[in-house]
Amino acid sequence: MGLDEDSLEYHRIDPPGKIEISTTKPTNTQRDLSLAYSPGVAAPCNEIAADPERAYTYTTKGNMVGVVSNGSAVLGLGDIGAQASKPVMEGKGVLFKRFADIDVFDIELDEGDPAAFAESVARMEPTFGGINLEDIAGPDCFEIESYLREEMDIPVFHDDQHGTAIISGAALLNAVDIAGKSLERLEVVFAGAGAAATATAHFYHSLGVPADNVTMCDVDGIITEDRMAEGDPHTYIEAFASSGAGGELADAMAGADVFVGLSVGGIVSEEMVRSMASDPIIFAMANPDPEIRYEAAKGAREDTVIMATGRSDYPNQVNNVLGFPFIFRGALDVRATEINEEMKVAAAEALADLAKQDVPDAVVKAYGDQPLQFGPEYIIPKPLDPRILFEVSGAVAEAAVESGVARDDLDRDAYREELEARLGKSREMMRVVLNKAKSDPKRLVLAEGDDPKMIRAAYQIVEEGIAEPVLVGDKRSIWEQSADLGLDFEPEIVDPIDDELSPYADRLYELRKRKGVTRREAEGMVYDGNYLASVMVEMGDADAMLTGLTNHYPTALRPPLSVVGTADDSEYAAGVYMLTFKNRVVFVADATVNQAPDEDVLEEVARHTADLARQFNVDPRVAMLSYSDFGTVDNEGTQKPREAARRLREDPAVEFPVDGEMQADTAVVEDMLTDDYPFSNLEGPANVLVFPNLEAGNIAYKLLQRLGGAEAIGPMLVGMDKPVHVLQRGDEVKDIVNLAGVAVVDAQSNGE
Repeated sequence: MGLDEDSLEYHRIDPPGKIEISTTKPTNTQRDLSLAYSPGVAAPCNEIAADPERAYTYTTKGNMVGVVSNGSAVLGLGDIGAQASKPVMEGKGVLFKRFADIDVFDIELDEGDPAAFAESVARMEPTFGGINLEDIAGPDCFEIESYLREEMDIPVFHDDQHGTAIISGAALLNAVDIAGKSLERLEVVFAGAGAAATATAHFYHSLGVPADNVTMCDVDGIITEDRMAEGDPHTYIEAFASSGAGGELADAMAGADVFVGLSVGGIVSEEMVRSMASDPIIFAMANPDPEIRYEAAKGAREDTVIMATGRSDYPNQVNNVLGFPFIFRGALDVRATEINEEMKVAAAEALADLAKQDVPDAVVKAYGDQPLQFGPEYIIPKPLDPRILFEVSGAVAEAAVESGVARDDLDRDAYREELEARLGKSREMMRVVLNKAKSDPKRLVLAEGDDPKMIRAAYQIVEEGIAEPVLVGDKRSIWEQSADLGLDFEPEIVDPIDDELSPYADRLYELRKRKGVTRREAEGMVYDGNYLASVMVEMGDADAMLTGLTNHYPTALRPPLSVVGTADDSEYAAGVYMLTFKNRVVFVADATVNQAPDEDVLEEVARHTADLARQFNVDPRVAMLSYSDFGTVDNEGTQKPREAARRLREDPAVEFPVDGEMQADTAVVEDMLTDDYPFSNLEGPANVLVFPNLEAGNIAYKLLQRLGGAEAIGPMLVGMDKPVHVLQRGDEVKDIVNLAGVAVVDAQSNGE
């Protein structure tokens, strides 16, 4: 099937459309329903009647945006009417929810009179925390937005105008930086004089481009003061009317630094591109066909052409989804009365700054593993970059407070954590550990320090203040890779080739001489980054270590086990995964180390995993799992977890509830546990699951991750004498950073 057929099928599948309403509170009992509706709902109604501001406390208003259109200017389709625009408005709602967790009602008004349309929208203020106007033709859109901004005490934003302006404005800031030009001296030419072009011209002026340096063209050529005096309809761009004699688009582009296309495809020739100033900036944003093809513009001249389009198959897509969800998120969260110029500028500057940062591996993979590094081919972030939420929304909220349009104050650090939590429970949980790590950073040695992921992780670790990383590897290679990656930092490096390692060889020989290791062999072993990092930690030259990125797990684990070993009160190490669901966190042990544990191993693994849960501020409730519930099956396999649970329950030093053996669903479903087994020691669903063997644990965590929608953090190694954690081959940079935080918190605990 073609794209049209695929899209029709996508929208037709039951239930039709793309959005639905879901409940956020329990509705399982009669009491639930009486609270949700009659008679209980009277209480919040009375509260709001006494103080309308309490609507933000008792209803969805504070997280609800109305997407409103009359379908008079639907992108690529024109004036198709209100009803036909509904799929687009539903799609807008999907983007709000997907990218910023904002709820939406789409409103399609069959009204062509701008005054009547505006009045209808104004009367909806009790329902919404903000209004996103969409696909309304100019000049009506200017009048409607202006009226609503005056009449409504909530943010009103016409995305077709301001979205393109803000996103292309971010691209402009970085393009100017790369081209070595200045905003104050830019000569900018616009092709198109509609709503988007007009708003973009005004926004570029807000960024610092002088109005006199902007030339605007429409189908009749350069818009001049004489044309305006003769009754030209472009009343909203009077500030940019040229005082000259006019001319064609080609005349305007000669010598220009920037071309901004918001018109129709194919109107710019290669000759026109060649006529521009050195290192020109070309934003050809007509869709689906840009004013000039990407290949033609780049090939028209030999110097650097910095180009953006509206298309996803070329670099630097100017996509409005980079803006509106996050702008509204920030505005709603401080209860701003409007979205003003300061907030829009803050959004553009935050996007521009984000493009200069190292790009997460997940984003690179989502875009086909194409290189994404700040430069002419990457001047604005990609829409799937999760950091946009807390960078842009945070900047917008802060600008709202500083410009005096916010009704709530802002704690920027706390707000960032709140936004990160919207990206998933795992981020919320990791923030607990990373904040602990930042409070007392430790020396962390990265065994595979010349791997580019390790170098990028080290940079982020330094930037976030999580640890003091020490990279093990070739110094020249690390320096060169850092420069190539655009990472401006000077990490500490231990080079096995150039640095003096004899003290480490001496210690390694001392530790392993009765395990068959000769002095010469010890000298050779310290050239292995895993052994060198391990002995550094053992000797106290580093507080913790990470390894395993380029080796199989058993291979990476062997050196630290043989050199660092397990803790004095431990005989076994174990691998633990933290699995996060929407409203639940579960620790799974052991999934990486002990193949067939007996009751001694299971008991120790439970203790270590409970300690680990506390590092994440989780009060552990431990279930020893089996395929049997409390003796329903009695054999060697069920006796081991049963015995381990008994020992733990009877140990007065154990300060966490534990029980078993029990089946997995008994452990995690509260009703099953309390109704069928009221004698159980657990005081709620288990959050630490100790599996009877490695096979079961490994299978379970992967099924929960792939089919249950869990996010997995780990494996985290417990039971070691000093903090050692082994990554999985192919882990992303964020995984390394997360495990670095866990390692530092381990080291903090060791130092107590």
